[in-house]
Amino acid sequence: MALYDIYGMGNALVDMEVEVTDTFLKENGIEKGVMTLVEQDRQTQLLKVIQDLKHRRACGGSAANTMIAAAQLGGRVFYSCKVASDESGDFYYQDLLSNQVQTNLTEKRSEGITGKCLVMITPDAQRTMNTYLGITETFSTEELRLDSLQKSQMLYVEGYLVTSPTGRAAAVEALTYARAHGVKTAMTFSDPAMAKYFREPLKEMMGGSKLDLLFCNTEEALTFTEKETFEEACLALREYTHAFAITRSEEGALIFDGEREIEVRTHKVKAIDTNGAGDLFAGAFLWALSQDLGFAEAGRLACACSTQLVTQYGPRLKKEQIHQIREKVFE
Repeated sequence: MALYDIYGMGNALVDMEVEVTDTFLKENGIEKGVMTLVEQDRQTQLLKVIQDLKHRRACGGSAANTMIAAAQLGGRVFYSCKVASDESGDFYYQDLLSNQVQTNLTEKRSEGITGKCLVMITPDAQRTMNTYLGITETFSTEELRLDSLQKSQMLYVEGYLVTSPTGRAAAVEALTYARAHGVKTAMTFSDPAMAKYFREPLKEMMGGSKLDLLFCNTEEALTFTEKETFEEACLALREYTHAFAITRSEEGALIFDGEREIEVRTHKVKAIDTNGAGDLFAGAFLWALSQDLGFAEAGRLACACSTQLVTQYGPRLKKEQIHQIREKVFE
C-alpha cells in the first residue's frame, strides 16, 4: 500500500485576495483574467495601493490548493515546495501543517523572501493575479523527496513551474522518476498564459512521454493545441496524455478516461469568485481516483466542489463543506 495518495509539487505563494473593480485594473495597468509575473518593486507598489482594502491571506499556489483539497477529503498527501525563513514562510508552513499536508519544509529553510500572489477579484467573478515568485523561483531538484514520491500513488505537477528553468528541470526529473517507479503522472496547465507563452517549454516539461492525466480549461486546451474548435482540441490533447479533464465553466467538465468522453453537467449558480476553482477541481478529482472511484464519479465530485467554491470568496472550501458535498454526491 502506498504511503501517500498524491505527491504534489509547485510554487509556494502566500495568497492575498482582494476585491477590486475593472477600473482599478485599468488604472493600474493590470491585464485582466491572467497570472502576470512581476518584480518585487511592482508588487510592493500594488500592495500599497490596496492596503486600505480588506484582504484575506492563505498559503497558496495552484498545486498547494489542490493538495489541501485532497487532504480535506481525507487523502494522504505530500507537497514539495520552497519558502524562505521569513514570517511569510513560517505562516505558509504552519498553514500546510494545519491542513494535514506533509512537506519538505520541516527542514531548514534558506534566507530570502517568500513568494506572494496578489489575487484581485472583479465583480464578474474573474480572478486576476500579479505574482512575485521570490524564493520559489529557485525551486529545484533539491526540494524533491524522491523517497516520498516513490511511495505515492500519483504525482501532480503544477504548470506554473515552467516559468523557472530550475523548476522545469525539477518537474522533468520528478516525472521521469515517477514513470520509472510505476507512479501515475498528472499535470495542470495552471493558466492560459502558460499555454500561450510557454507552449514548447510545457512540452519539454512533460518529458517526451504521455502523461497519465492532464487538467486544463477550455481556453488552455485551445491555446496549447492551437486548434480552432473544442472538438479538435480534445482530439489533439490525446497526443500528450492518456486521459484528461477539461473544465468548462458553467457547462461543467468534459472527461476523457482513455477510452470514452464523459460529460459532467453542473447546476447554474451565481459566481462571485473563481479563484482556486480549477485547483479544487483537480484536488477532488485526484482524491476520488486515489480511492479507486471511476472517472465519472471523480468528475461529479470535482464539479460539485468547484461549483460550490465559486459562490463564495477564497480559494478553498471549509473541511466540513467538502465532506458534505462528498456525502451528497455519493449518497
